[in-house]
Amino acid sequence: MIVSLWRVPVDELPPWPLPSGVRPLTVRRRATLVGFWVDYRPGGVLTYREFLIALVARHGHGLTATTVAAWVDDEQSLAGGRALWGIPKERAAITLRLNGRSARGELTAPGSPALRLTYRDMLRLPCRLPGRAHLVQQLSDGTRCRVPLRISGRPALGRGRVTTGPGGALPDDVLSALGRHRPPLSLALRDFRSVVGS
Repeated sequence: MIVSLWRVPVDELPPWPLPSGVRPLTVRRRATLVGFWVDYRPGGVLTYREFLIALVARHGHGLTATTVAAWVDDEQSLAGGRALWGIPKERAAITLRLNGRSARGELTAPGSPALRLTYRDMLRLPCRLPGRAHLVQQLSDGTRCRVPLRISGRPALGRGRVTTGPGGALPDDVLSALGRHRPPLSLALRDFRSVVGS
């Protein structure tokens, strides 16, 4: 898994439909987006690749995140993510290759230019770290859904960049917004294990 964090001006955000009670966390007119390039390998429920964008948000008096866009290369993941968790997954061709301390990825969705990832480790941490979080999503019937997440893995801090290639119109321009800004923080999580839901 390669994770990158962006600080994007609110004027560049698409008009995403957010779950009721959820509003973007903004500081100095910038919102925080977190992108996840993930290679789910054999041993889990499904084997597939994914690129997911989460918006850091406020919900009540606390912080949360909500998935605003996601692409996968597997039909079961697409259908399950939408039905179970309200995650707006779309179909795309995705590659993610790790080579020692570096990684490269590419996403190609219909009608969109390719999104390309380059990443390199700067500091590997000599431990395995656990983490917990949750998403707030909205199901197709309007019900608000809380999605708990648990994850652990071997982290490394690094430098990442995504760029967009020539191509067609972008859905809501979210990918080109990421391509215009360099993420101030990126990390890799190797040999990770995760559980979505209870």
